Amino acid sequence: MKVIVIGGGPAGMLSAISAKKNNNEVILIEKMDRLGRKLAITGKGRCNITSSLETMQDFIDNTPGNGRFLYSALENFNNKDIIELLNIPVKEERGHRIFPVSDKATDVVEALKRKLDGVKIYTNTKVEKVLVKDGIAYGVKTNKGIVTADKIILATGGKSYPQTGSTGDGYKIAEELGHTIIEPRPSLVAMTADTNSLPICKKLQGLSLRNVKINVYENNKKIYEDFGEMIFTNFGISGPIVLSASAHLVRTKLKDPKIIIDMKPALSEEKLNERILRDFEKYKNKEFKNSLNELLPKKMIPVIVELSGILPGKKVNEITKQERYRIIELLKKFEIEIEGFRPIEEAIITRGGISIKEINPKTMESKLIKGLYFAGEIIDVDAYTGGFNLQIAYSTGFTAGMNG
Repeated sequence: MKVIVIGGGPAGMLSAISAKKNNNEVILIEKMDRLGRKLAITGKGRCNITSSLETMQDFIDNTPGNGRFLYSALENFNNKDIIELLNIPVKEERGHRIFPVSDKATDVVEALKRKLDGVKIYTNTKVEKVLVKDGIAYGVKTNKGIVTADKIILATGGKSYPQTGSTGDGYKIAEELGHTIIEPRPSLVAMTADTNSLPICKKLQGLSLRNVKINVYENNKKIYEDFGEMIFTNFGISGPIVLSASAHLVRTKLKDPKIIIDMKPALSEEKLNERILRDFEKYKNKEFKNSLNELLPKKMIPVIVELSGILPGKKVNEITKQERYRIIELLKKFEIEIEGFRPIEEAIITRGGISIKEINPKTMESKLIKGLYFAGEIIDVDAYTGGFNLQIAYSTGFTAGMNG
């Protein structure tokens, strides 16, 4: 059988590797000058390969966007399979994240490319349309001519990081064939603060908070919580737990969205009060603004002082119980009101894409066009940070390649 794979990202490469196992003639077509450009910059250039979580259900639970669609794909190719396939030294970090020991995403790209031995690779070649006759895909039209095949796998990615080639081409190709495209939107994306919270974020720009808890509210209802690291920016907030939180907020109508940050999640309000009392006793003769150095990062102190309403020059031993409780409230419930999200071009992944209702989850074949398959981010499936989205790419790619 002759197989054409469109797209040289992780889903496309796994599709080609899988298809080649069945002694098929496989052609991998990539419009950029080399394979894996987006993969090479993931995880800030380190590549969070996958997650070490044990069960399939763990992966489904970490995929808020149509996770149940993935049961068969994950059964066919899981996190242990990709580590075995890559055959490079890996390590586990916080949150079950698996990285290459070298901390180089390019090592992951090169490991996948080594597995493409025997696959014909056409770079700088753009597929303009999939050719179909009598409901059966039989080839592709590229900027360099027509290539025929028995099976076509569309793995062109989403719309995030367009400089790497992810410009949404596949949506147009699929839509022209009659497929429904769920509106592509950013997911795993930084959030912008509204006019009330933006000045605070700008003052704290560059400050990273570790081991904090966030509660995400929409219309005064808590919809998500997480623990870990975040960062303030000149437009709002970002960082791992904020990116994962965005996967929930992008699914709402954004009615009064806000993030409540607990800066001291290990301490109850009572224990935090005791801690502050100890610090205040130690610095009782100092001005309030000079009493928080052991409790907070330096950049956070003037903001907390301002929001507390306590005069900066007030002596610590003059602070009232009511004022002290105001400090506790700020540290346990630091509120950032959210306006929206950064553009889809800055998102780690795209939410939306080809409707899962039109794809056979056991094979990744189109229910509308025989011989046409889909893999990776082009499908309307998306997950949290932590290696889950790359695992989706591997698993759907492997499944698309093995069938037909």
